[in-house]
Amino acid sequence: MCTVTYVPQGANQYILTTNRDEAPGRSPKGIEQEKSLIFPRDTGAGGTWVAAGADNQLVCLLNGAFELHERNPPYRMSRGLMALAFFSYKTATDFFEQFDFANIEPFTMVIFDRGKLYDYRWDGKKQYISRLNEQERYIWSSATLYEPTVRKQREHWFRQWEAEGQYHAEAIRQFHTTAGTGDPWNDVIMNRNEVVRTVSITQVIKQKHAVSMNYYDLLRSGFDTAQINLEGEKVVEST
Repeated sequence: MCTVTYVPQGANQYILTTNRDEAPGRSPKGIEQEKSLIFPRDTGAGGTWVAAGADNQLVCLLNGAFELHERNPPYRMSRGLMALAFFSYKTATDFFEQFDFANIEPFTMVIFDRGKLYDYRWDGKKQYISRLNEQERYIWSSATLYEPTVRKQREHWFRQWEAEGQYHAEAIRQFHTTAGTGDPWNDVIMNRNEVVRTVSITQVIKQKHAVSMNYYDLLRSGFDTAQINLEGEKVVEST
């Protein structure tokens, strides 16, 4: 849940890709279905860092808001369970206005809500809501793992990649696999002495009538894929 890119593919279509930097023991093996949602489930708290629904909604979660914060547990709810709770609200605006964020650890949430793209941040006290341009390309890096200078450097890598003009799914995944300078501490595929490392890459591909999710398990060299028709009919394939 620590490096995220959003790349539009036309009207109401996009590819969102997220590298999860986490303790290896919390890495799932694949994608789950729950009602009209598809998502990888965190094996720790049981939530998720990225989920897509048949109602043309998507949530992707990063730890931290703007800077590294001091943790103050216990918290009322895990951020991953909160991400799943988002889908019980009709719109993103309803979620912003009605969900009780009190005693939730700071986070950043990238939201695609039926054609509208949001950057939502909670710093533990206050909400920050930014409506983004759905036809622009963006990158986010977790504030809890990457200091501002590193986040700026990663933005530079992304803009260098962007200038190449290849915006298809495999080109995006290559960025998420290879970008960096050879520094395992801060490259997009990172590894900090096996305590925290990039454990998976998840790619969500939103097309006109369906949304698919590809899950690349970097610990086990595994792959899983799922698809939901936006009308609500689900078709899931696993390999």
